[in-house]
Amino acid sequence: MPAATSSNTNPAEHVPLAPTAPVRRAEHNEGSFTRVIEQQTAKVPSHVFLGASLLAMTVSALLELKGKRRASRFVGQWPAPLLLMGVYNKLVKSFGTQ
Repeated sequence: MPAATSSNTNPAEHVPLAPTAPVRRAEHNEGSFTRVIEQQTAKVPSHVFLGASLLAMTVSALLELKGKRRASRFVGQWPAPLLLMGVYNKLVKSFGTQ
């Protein structure tokens, strides 16, 4: 069977794809408050968020060993938001503000 009629051949593979510009609409613009937060967040080193989350896990484990269960559970919920803030920080540094 010839390659041109094979079911594995993409009939549009010869069409070149032009890179498209991202769509930017006025309703998608960020406010000045968001821009200020992103600029300030980008100044914080990424390792601060990782270190803070590791510290929170350590403190939570120590509180659990001391028998302070409520405090341990409270502090034990901090690492996930801290790591998410670190991811946000990395995204802001990578893509910047528009």
